[in-house]
Amino acid sequence: MKVKEPQVGGVCKSRQGRDKDRYYLIKAVNADGTVMLVDGNFKRLATPKKKNIKHLILLPDRAEAIAEKLLEGRQVFDTEIYSALKIYNTPQTESEETTNV
Repeated sequence: MKVKEPQVGGVCKSRQGRDKDRYYLIKAVNADGTVMLVDGNFKRLATPKKKNIKHLILLPDRAEAIAEKLLEGRQVFDTEIYSALKIYNTPQTESEETTNV
């Protein structure tokens, strides 16, 4: 399933730039065709990364609890975002790849 519209709390993967193949969480969607991205580690909530939607692969996954907090204006911590993206950003070892096939 391919996602066409970015949404707050959605998970995406960078396909261009220095951060290629890095996973992010969408903090905000701007009207000019860009999104504000955070990963809880390098790009924190205080200084999100602005990136064009064309340079992203939008995944169908979404962090519902974090998205709800962001939309309501409640406080979200970088550690929550980092934990939510941990399964995406940790490289799989060779033994894990062969067992998943």
